[in-house]
Amino acid sequence: MFTSHSVKIQTVSELTSSIRGLLETAFPFVSVAGEISNLRRPQSGHYYFTLKDRESQLRTVLFKQQQKYLALTPSDGLAVVVRGRLSLYEARGEYQLLVDTMEALGAGDLQAEFELLKNTLAEQGLFDQARKRPLPLLPRCVALVTSPEGAAVHDFIRMAGKRFPGFPLVIFPVPVQGEAAPGEIVEALELLNRQGVAEVIVLCRGGGSLEDLHAFNTEMVARAIFASTIPVVSAIGHEIDFTIADFVADYRAATPTAAAEAVVPSRNRLLERIFRADMDMASPLLARITTYNYRISSQRRLLGDPSLLLQNFRLRLEKANSRLISSKTWAIQRLKQRVIRLTTAIHEAGPEKNLEHKLTRHAELRHRLKFAVETVLEKKRSRLHQGAALLDAVSPLAVLGRGYSLTRLLPEKTVIRNVGEVECGDLLEIVLANGVLLAEVVKPRNNS
Repeated sequence: MFTSHSVKIQTVSELTSSIRGLLETAFPFVSVAGEISNLRRPQSGHYYFTLKDRESQLRTVLFKQQQKYLALTPSDGLAVVVRGRLSLYEARGEYQLLVDTMEALGAGDLQAEFELLKNTLAEQGLFDQARKRPLPLLPRCVALVTSPEGAAVHDFIRMAGKRFPGFPLVIFPVPVQGEAAPGEIVEALELLNRQGVAEVIVLCRGGGSLEDLHAFNTEMVARAIFASTIPVVSAIGHEIDFTIADFVADYRAATPTAAAEAVVPSRNRLLERIFRADMDMASPLLARITTYNYRISSQRRLLGDPSLLLQNFRLRLEKANSRLISSKTWAIQRLKQRVIRLTTAIHEAGPEKNLEHKLTRHAELRHRLKFAVETVLEKKRSRLHQGAALLDAVSPLAVLGRGYSLTRLLPEKTVIRNVGEVECGDLLEIVLANGVLLAEVVKPRNNS
């Protein structure tokens, strides 16, 4: 103890000890009614919570040895009557109530308000599953409506970075508890819907008591989520925490980390899908080439009139070849545009060089595939031209082109092989390489 000029100066410990003595003497036993909030039970087994009403709150402790006398299990939102002693925790200079007994009065005001609003909105259809929209596979941007200082936003960003490094995120800072929180959350949702930049909105905050989560249990926030034209994901509290926002949102994530897994795609899985699309595109092309090769072989064996059938087959082959090339070019162009969009988005977000290497490899494989297809088609065209030349060489029309003619008796068009088959006055058809002559037999003459 310090003294100065006969004025007694106490240490902090001495003063708090004196206050503790006064409290315990003046309030040896009290009964208090209130609502349990911020309930904690650490490894020591003691319960620590806040006993509150609408205007005040009181720190409260229920030691482990007293719990065996309770007929209920304390929980957040429960209205109770506790009996015990007032004391002072000298290490922090805070007064607290040491509970001996506890009796339940029923659910607290906040819990009752929660249940009433939940039932009202459910009857109005705000929770209907039919109106909930699916989340996009690859959103161009995700907006986080959250407190930038909380652990929840860091959990979300950390998981998003693991799944897709550099993925575009926008953080819209708002308070997540307190009187101003509901209004600012509503303004954030309305502004994001007007801007139309984000394709998914995530409401994000860590766990807490029913009082801490009150902003997400208000009617104004629920109706703002319902009115949003952009899908809304709720990632509020822990897995056991449920809010009105969870029921209205298009998707409810148990934790902020789970929300990141739901809205941010896995880059590795997207690359696998691109590879499978390459394979799926190549397989039908090769199958169609094999089918046309078989049809060419079959048609060669079944050729009747070589000139007419060959000309018809050439036309059909050209049409099929045109359709095949158009289909291949369209599919490659579509995939190329998709790759360009993904590449641009990844480069703007600072992707790793590994992705550029894979895209380069993808382009090389596509080029090799295109070259291989064109090489096969060129070989088939060459073999087709060779067959056509061979057929032309043995064609009767080729013989006529060398100066010979074909003579037929009209009107039966019977081929004339010797002079004795005709008589004077018979009409003849003489087929030349470039046309047909009609003649009349004036006088048959035998060389013999």
